[in-house]
Amino acid sequence: MRSWARPRVPTLPGAGRLPMLHDTATGRRRAPAIVDGTASLYVCGITPYDATHLGHASTYLAFDTLVRVWTDAGVDVTYAQNTTDVDDPLLERATATGVDWRELAASQTDLFRSDMEHLAVVPPTHYVAVTDVVTDVARAVARLLDSGSAYRVPTEGSAVDDVYFDVRAAERDTSWHLGLESRLDPETMARFSAERGGDPGRAGKRDPLDPLLWRGAREGEPSWESPVGEGRPGWHIECTVIAEQTLASPITVNGGGSDLVFPHHEMSAAHGQALTGGRYADLFAHTGMVAYQGEKMSKSLGNLVKVSELVAGGADARAVRLAVAAHHYRSDWEWFDSDLVDAEARLRVWETWADTAPPRPDAAADHATTSPLGATPVESVPTGLLTSLRAALADDLDTPSALEAVDRWIASGADATSVDLDAVTALLGVDLLGVDLPSRADEATA
Repeated sequence: MRSWARPRVPTLPGAGRLPMLHDTATGRRRAPAIVDGTASLYVCGITPYDATHLGHASTYLAFDTLVRVWTDAGVDVTYAQNTTDVDDPLLERATATGVDWRELAASQTDLFRSDMEHLAVVPPTHYVAVTDVVTDVARAVARLLDSGSAYRVPTEGSAVDDVYFDVRAAERDTSWHLGLESRLDPETMARFSAERGGDPGRAGKRDPLDPLLWRGAREGEPSWESPVGEGRPGWHIECTVIAEQTLASPITVNGGGSDLVFPHHEMSAAHGQALTGGRYADLFAHTGMVAYQGEKMSKSLGNLVKVSELVAGGADARAVRLAVAAHHYRSDWEWFDSDLVDAEARLRVWETWADTAPPRPDAAADHATTSPLGATPVESVPTGLLTSLRAALADDLDTPSALEAVDRWIASGADATSVDLDAVTALLGVDLLGVDLPSRADEATA
């Protein structure tokens, strides 16, 4: 499946720094293991309806920053992301609105692509729809059944059994165990399972926390013929299979919002370990939750602030990115309308500073460059600003400190250089030259 257009990411002089990240599984900060100069990243994608709200944007901008910092440090990054284009919430929304679920998924995925382009997010290497890997998921489920890591549960009203993962078998046969990533107590696990797509009360399960691997066909629901019977994938196994197909094992960083830690990421890791026998990921990283009007921003509550609506209302997408980056990726925070006002004021100051940079002799060729690493800057010596940005972002992707470093540099009276401007573009994703930005007409209709 196609992703979206790559933004301009200039190559910077000198050597970038490998970042330290907070590992959810250990609660400690450390550098993810880079093997032979390569890193892999898996970030869970959207279920395509009500896209893209600022909770989504906060997550994808955080891991976009990681990709940029790794790239600046000379790391070859392979990034995979899914889109869950068949799932219960999507089907429920399609039924409620009278729209075919395929049309809803396609239109919302297109909107997500547009939002990512506006926010200058570097696209994943592999952008994979779940509907494109249904047969692969079924084969993985068959492998788990054969190994004794999964079992069938008869389904009332269906000729096809559901298939569940056996968490106790996984604990017995692999080094994975409940709480390995989440570090939660059993009571909290049971509550989160019920709240986040699980069915702990389902009759016939061996353990209340056993997650669904394959949902047998039901009347009126989409389904596919498969080696384990007609049906469709469960939630967690989708990501496991896509990661297994696209990334080397173990994944360097497995990421997403903090609401995915349990059960989604913990169970995806369990599936991966049961399938491969090895660790699923070296490090688990998660973003905080974004609130609005006093409540966590969520589709169920409807208190969503959407990127597309902000841009259609006249907001500069670079200011939206700055507003999100003003909060550390791991923090829970609340969006206020004043956040965008403050970010737009900051952007105006930065653009005025950018005008002090001398013209580039090769500006036309530079601006036209769309290679993976972008264009080579005119100067070849790192500046004090570049050094400060690298230090801040290597410290657990500290974007608030990085923005403050730019503010201080400007306040010092220093004129901008091409390296300074390239550093802001490459590391913060804010192109002060206005290169490759969607036109205002495009923004108004996105």
